[in-house]
Amino acid sequence: MRAEYDFSKGKRGAVIPQKGKTRISIFIDNVVLDGFRARAEKSGSGYQTMMNEALRKYLAESDQPVTERALRQILRQEMPEYLRGLTTRPAAAAKVPRKRTAR
Repeated sequence: MRAEYDFSKGKRGAVIPQKGKTRISIFIDNVVLDGFRARAEKSGSGYQTMMNEALRKYLAESDQPVTERALRQILRQEMPEYLRGLTTRPAAAAKVPRKRTAR
């Protein structure tokens, strides 16, 4: 083993880069993710591969590519409704009678 190593020409990143794929973080609804996982388990393939194939199929069938502008417009329309659903409680859960205790 050397006493000193030269890392002046070293690069940050994955040791073995994958060509044609990029690692990202994304939020997916639990119902959607569970559905893909269940289907993948039945077919014996990976759920991420199935999601990638579904997105490829959608892009191939859609008339227009998804642009940043279109995505922003969709999010402006859908996010308020989604956020309202997170902040409101069902009426039945809000009116649960409390049990009285004897003093």
